[in-house]
Amino acid sequence: MLRQRILTAIVLLLIVAAAVTAPTPWPMLALLGLMTGCALWEWLRLVIAGAAVRWGGAVLAVLVLVPLSRLLVDGQPTLETVFGSYLLPLAVLFWLALAPVVVVRARVPDACRPGVLALTGVLALAATWYALAWVFLRHGAGALISLWALIWVADIAAYFTGRSLGRHKLAPRVSPGKTLEGAAGGVLAATAWLVATALWWPDSFGALLLARIGWAGLVAAGVALAAWSILGDLFESLLKRRAGVKDSSQLLPGHGGVYDRIDAVLPVAPAAVLLLTAGF
Repeated sequence: MLRQRILTAIVLLLIVAAAVTAPTPWPMLALLGLMTGCALWEWLRLVIAGAAVRWGGAVLAVLVLVPLSRLLVDGQPTLETVFGSYLLPLAVLFWLALAPVVVVRARVPDACRPGVLALTGVLALAATWYALAWVFLRHGAGALISLWALIWVADIAAYFTGRSLGRHKLAPRVSPGKTLEGAAGGVLAATAWLVATALWWPDSFGALLLARIGWAGLVAAGVALAAWSILGDLFESLLKRRAGVKDSSQLLPGHGGVYDRIDAVLPVAPAAVLLLTAGF
């Protein structure tokens, strides 16, 4: 299992490396579109019955993202207005106000019918796709990779801190393995990463954020984004527990599904773009 997990991780890293170093943005945009379609298929598997609906939604999403990618590359102002002014704030509001309540209560409200949950997934993943594509096109590979790395650092630090120091459960009814100590370790490590990259990586997300909001804002953003990454993980755990499955799928051998790999990205990416674009 460990060997399979390592091999899959190596393949994924090689694919990402090839995409970010390509002479045009299209390989990365294609990768983001495929990632979004796969994650949406998995989200729909968790919340709605009917294979035709799940496959149809995922395929339609990928097909729609092709012309949207073209418009984004061209800097189409209407697209940026719709996504940047409406969809991103809506996604951030969901992760800020609604998702925490659901996680704390450890149950999806009865009012959230499968159709509502499916629409939530469409909007959340659309906002994530736009945020990641926008960061890559406007600020380059360094900003995108360093933003992803912030989430990876938080996840890895939370895992090892929790294993070594974890005593108090964070959300036992949602994800029994997570601890308050692990969460604190992840937040501290992610914040340290943001500060460090702001100092030595000029093209990083941390450096861009520092130029906009200063050191105090940077540290506060690091804490908030790392905490949100944990929330994204817990929210997916709740959906999986509700569906009675361990992984969102088996698309990535040894890792589960695509949604399993990017669950923490969903709340972080839209908030990151708003931090870079909002007037302070």
